[in-house]
Amino acid sequence: MGRAMATGKKPKKGKRKIRGSKKAKTKGPSKVKRAKSRGRLAALPADRRGPDMEWWDAFLSKQDESDGSAPVPSDEEEAFRYFFRTSRRTFDYICSIVRDDLISMPPSGLINIEGRLLSVEKQVAIAMRRLASGDPQVNIGASFGVGQSTVSQVTWRFIESMEERARHHLVWPDQERMEDIKAKLEAVSGLPNCCGAIDATHITMTLPAVDSSEDWCDPAKNYSMFLQGVVDDEMRFIDIVTGWPGGLTVSRLLEYSGFYKLCEAGSRLNGPVRVSGNDAEIREFIVGDICYPLLPWLMTPFQGKNLSTPMVNFNARQKDAKMLGTRALARLKGSWRILDKVIWRPAKDKLPSIILVCCLLHNIILDCKDELLPHIQLPDHHDTGYNIKKCKQENPIGKVMRDTIAGHLPIYEAKS
Repeated sequence: MGRAMATGKKPKKGKRKIRGSKKAKTKGPSKVKRAKSRGRLAALPADRRGPDMEWWDAFLSKQDESDGSAPVPSDEEEAFRYFFRTSRRTFDYICSIVRDDLISMPPSGLINIEGRLLSVEKQVAIAMRRLASGDPQVNIGASFGVGQSTVSQVTWRFIESMEERARHHLVWPDQERMEDIKAKLEAVSGLPNCCGAIDATHITMTLPAVDSSEDWCDPAKNYSMFLQGVVDDEMRFIDIVTGWPGGLTVSRLLEYSGFYKLCEAGSRLNGPVRVSGNDAEIREFIVGDICYPLLPWLMTPFQGKNLSTPMVNFNARQKDAKMLGTRALARLKGSWRILDKVIWRPAKDKLPSIILVCCLLHNIILDCKDELLPHIQLPDHHDTGYNIKKCKQENPIGKVMRDTIAGHLPIYEAKS
């Protein structure tokens, strides 16, 4: 591993740095048809939806206890959401995405204790339960009547397939969709031309002694990998970056990301400008916490004492938008609890794929207009135990832009 940042050397990351904004490639027309734009649900033929639900009855009969967060609902549909986070309709859609891969290239030895080949539906259920609960593989296997090695093989095959075939559910919005995002965020927060919110969280893990280093040891003395996400008005991830060590600062993580490079090059957040009430231009931007630098395209709160009324007003409005990122990460880690638990010695080149697929599942639930059960979201912050480190970097153009927005808000409120 690379040395700590104080040495001036750039730390190494997991082999796969996932930029979720890139569209996936398909291998041929026989594969699942991709949704055309903005991660919307593609229409799928009925024969692509799997009929096997026998596994569900067998699985449910073994589930007498809750997972510790809430009792198992008595209603069967609610119970299905409890264990797999989705409705059966959304579950069928996910099965249709991976069906070709799981049929054409199944992992070896996928035989249950009754000697039958596992159906696609049961494979997907095993993988989704593993991601949703974060429980040990041996426990997951016992619930489905399979061995620990089968759980491992099935989960990884599912992740590989989803990583390639579901990437259309995590893309940067086209301009039409971006205009809709900006309009909705302005209606909620009053911020003109705001395109979303950015936040980051630590995915904690244990590492073997030979693989440990300063880079992966974060300020909370955990070994961890970072996930940075940009979300829209519906808390949908529209860009993610992961694979970097948790020992970095949030501001350095941003600087290393492809998202930062695209924004700095003018290739992202480059849509139409708005004109304030004082005839000043307001470009497209996102919002973030004080751990991020103030940039022309990234608005952070005013800091210090004795803030003026416009500054206080701006901070309140900025917080309304910024909390979308915080809530999205809490929802992600609450839904897919493998990300909220300490992952036991993961391969650092595979962990980014697990994180990406959890983000894809998060988005699919939104795209399918599905709903999580109320108990799912974490009750506390997504990064409990970590203190926010203030970033003092303030770009001069960013300062002017923030002042312009702060001055624009009273005019906006007067017209509302």
